[in-house]
Amino acid sequence: MSRLPLASIPAGPVAVPGAVAELAAGDTVTPVWRNQLGGLTFRLEDANGGTRYVKWVAAGTPEIDLPGEAERLEWAGRRWAAVPRAPAWGRNADGAWLVTAALPGRSAVDPRWTADPATAAAAIGRGLRLLHDTLPVQECPYDWGVERRLRGRDEAVRQRLGEPPAVDRLVVCHGDACAPNTLLHDDGTFAGHVDLGSLGVADRWADLAVAAWSTEWNYGPGYDGVVYDAYGVAPDPERIAYYRLLWDLA
Repeated sequence: MSRLPLASIPAGPVAVPGAVAELAAGDTVTPVWRNQLGGLTFRLEDANGGTRYVKWVAAGTPEIDLPGEAERLEWAGRRWAAVPRAPAWGRNADGAWLVTAALPGRSAVDPRWTADPATAAAAIGRGLRLLHDTLPVQECPYDWGVERRLRGRDEAVRQRLGEPPAVDRLVVCHGDACAPNTLLHDDGTFAGHVDLGSLGVADRWADLAVAAWSTEWNYGPGYDGVVYDAYGVAPDPERIAYYRLLWDLA
């Protein structure tokens, strides 16, 4: 297996950026996620039980476009998909932030679901199929195709990848369909998607290959087939291999 994503729930103390503390305005602040590029997500809880989330990236962090994610969330959630509202974003000299409303449900890597990985993997597959079947390709202004993802990469990357396989089915892809970004209701049904900063049109296998792969990182081997079955597709070894390598290289 190639390198694994380094995203995880923070295990030790996390310094709260000044902008996040200002946004909290006295609310309880809890770090809940650190992504592979060092971006942080905090949960803010007020005295009445209200919850919202703030994503934070330090200035100079590459390839994280929070204003772009806010646009994608607005577009996807306008009438189509179960995604959080993003009422505010901003930046200063230290970094940028995005505020999102809470959705019902727990992440597929919450301890509740890592203890029941078959249920979680099935919800990932069903949720991805729902997203792909719901979002209208013809109306999507965002691109996540191979050429877009390889823009600026050197020729050695292109040579290692080779020619992409023919498109199976164009859909509006999530863009980061790893297990943590699917939410489940407590009965095990799909609840929603988060972290759609790369949402855009691409072959559905760009999502599927990585979503199924991520079950190995989060649950152990043997659950990738559950994702494909729940989605309603047979594994496609050629496309799976290509899009997993693209994920690593791009």
